[in-house]
Amino acid sequence: MTEPVDEHRLEGLEPDHLLAFLALLGLLRVLDAARPDWHPRAAWQLDVAPLRPFLKLREPASQEMMAEATVAGVRKLAKAHDFGGRSKLKLSPGEARALLASTVEEAIKGDGTRAALWSALVSDAAAKPKADAVDRTPFCLLDVAQTSFLKSLAEVVSPDALQGRGDREKRLVHAIARALFAPWRREDDTPSFRWDPVEDSRHAYRWTAPADDKQGVEHGANVLAAIGLPVVTVVPSQRNREVRLQAVGGDVSAEGFSFAWPIWREPASLCSIRALLSHPGLRIPGALAHLGVDHVKVARRFTPPGSKYMNYSFASDA
Repeated sequence: MTEPVDEHRLEGLEPDHLLAFLALLGLLRVLDAARPDWHPRAAWQLDVAPLRPFLKLREPASQEMMAEATVAGVRKLAKAHDFGGRSKLKLSPGEARALLASTVEEAIKGDGTRAALWSALVSDAAAKPKADAVDRTPFCLLDVAQTSFLKSLAEVVSPDALQGRGDREKRLVHAIARALFAPWRREDDTPSFRWDPVEDSRHAYRWTAPADDKQGVEHGANVLAAIGLPVVTVVPSQRNREVRLQAVGGDVSAEGFSFAWPIWREPASLCSIRALLSHPGLRIPGALAHLGVDHVKVARRFTPPGSKYMNYSFASDA
């Protein structure tokens, strides 16, 4: 067991990976749920190469204690991932309105976990032109062919996702610790969301065809990212005389959708990070320096040539 400390370097979370940033949001969210007395805060170690985030706690904890608390938080929040038999994120405006209203009723009664998740998936006010369907979060890349976004969101956080011998909770604790504290090895055969830029596997860059050489995933990172997604709320926004969906930290240009996140210096809470993501000056170089932001990363959504699946690129500096 590692020694209890109040500051943990998160070696697995690389700064130019969308999946890693969403996993960082998820880590803070689950620790807020499971151990609010720790007052978890995160920042980036700008003076230590390679660049990685670190977690600051109010009291010392070992890596094992942190991973166990993380799993406890995942189990607490994962109940929101019951989609009532839905597998794809395809809803009419009426269906979306009724579903969102039901989550608000739950939130009023004291349980806002489902409301937080669905507020990051759809808005009944933002619909596709000439189609009886609402826009979906720009992080939904899977509702194509046989893939299903909601099904993957539910399966990833399920206790049965990781197959193997031994206790299911211990397997997940190990997967979480591996994703946070070690370089990713991507050895798991579990659902993913194509948020990891490495999942853009093209024939020209592989020894064998991707269909014959399945890319593994980092399960712990996908679990945390699935739990972190509710932080990236979506709202209706007018674009080209149409009401479309806009995500916190997102932007749509002639090149398509992109998502930006800050690299900041001082330990910040999840609420503070979310405020940075929604700041109007997020993508303006130097605009958030007075808030401790050193620079900003931007990952772009794209469709590889000849593919029906979209991916996110490695992030570059804004």
